[in-house]
Amino acid sequence: MTFLPYGRQSIDQSDIDAVTAALTSDFLTTGPLVDRFERELAQAVGAQEAVVVANGTAALHLAVLSEDLGPKDVVVVPAVTFAASANCVAYCGAQVLFADVNPLTGLMTDDSFNEALELIARAYPDHRFAGVIPVHYAGRVIDLTHIAEVAGTHGAFVIEDACHALGSVGAQGPVGACKISDMACFSFHPVKTLTTGEGGAITLNDPERARRLRRLRSHGIERDPAQFTGEMRGPWVYEMQELGYNYRLPDLNCALGLSQLARLPHFIARRKALIGAYREALGAANLPVRWAAPDHDPVFHLFAVAIDFAALGLTREGVMAGLREREIGTQVHYIPVPDMPYWRTQALGQRPLPGAQAFYDMTLSLPLYPDMADEDPARLIAALTEVLHGA
Repeated sequence: MTFLPYGRQSIDQSDIDAVTAALTSDFLTTGPLVDRFERELAQAVGAQEAVVVANGTAALHLAVLSEDLGPKDVVVVPAVTFAASANCVAYCGAQVLFADVNPLTGLMTDDSFNEALELIARAYPDHRFAGVIPVHYAGRVIDLTHIAEVAGTHGAFVIEDACHALGSVGAQGPVGACKISDMACFSFHPVKTLTTGEGGAITLNDPERARRLRRLRSHGIERDPAQFTGEMRGPWVYEMQELGYNYRLPDLNCALGLSQLARLPHFIARRKALIGAYREALGAANLPVRWAAPDHDPVFHLFAVAIDFAALGLTREGVMAGLREREIGTQVHYIPVPDMPYWRTQALGQRPLPGAQAFYDMTLSLPLYPDMADEDPARLIAALTEVLHGA
């Protein structure tokens, strides 16, 4: 029986051919495929600009870095996410205050966002609410209407952590179009909707900011003479205008990204079909497993279900082990970030976050990736039935 991991890349001959062609070209690092991938990615999500970088964490870091934060600036981040969503703020010397989430979906809510803002105003009056990083967890999309409106009244930024949500459509349209946000950040890790091996991107509608982001990803170096601040000129001349990083994404990775982008409609269709098969199998099995019906039109990166293990007299470890014995891999996304040792001492507003705790206690990510067979969701739910019923 084929082992089903919780997620994996989908690579076909077109991807192999694209990478092979890049290997035999004149460029392996920064070359014409970087510009082309940026153009096609921006077009795919409906944004004016896309800036590709080394990984999703680099995308978040540079997006926040471009906001020029200070030590009294506070950024609100949901408690359920990967550590990078908060770490990117710490990299920039600013402060993080975590917001609670819906215990079933893992998404920050308007109410939990408001509670975080009220806490900043009450407990940290000498600090400034500078921005918010809503996370489209698992591909579910947060309606940004209220968050963006409130942020606008404070002169604060909205940077969407869209690392799970390429292809998803929400209340504001396609994720990444940045209709009412400043920027959106994506990851192209192998388990995401498309992959470049490692890689990420920032999408936005501000050409000047995009220029700066491209400078920041390459040591802060400017090579366009029209943008120079000094008098030195010559074909060899460049200026390091600010402190940047080496966060470039090579042509080799962009070749794979372009090939995968051409396959994006297939990836979206497969993920939607598999989610449909899961829902049908779950409905037929009548298991004590909850999964919230989605709003709008998400493309799910994770199929994270809620199981009240304690009420069933089971442990999550035991359920995961039982599924693994049946050749099924699972994972937990995520341990709430404010529970991490670093953030227990560094985050502002330490307090219980019951929604995040409830979500963590019950969540389990089941396999979801395009190369799964049509019958795999039914096979998995049958195995889960056996494990939960002690068969």
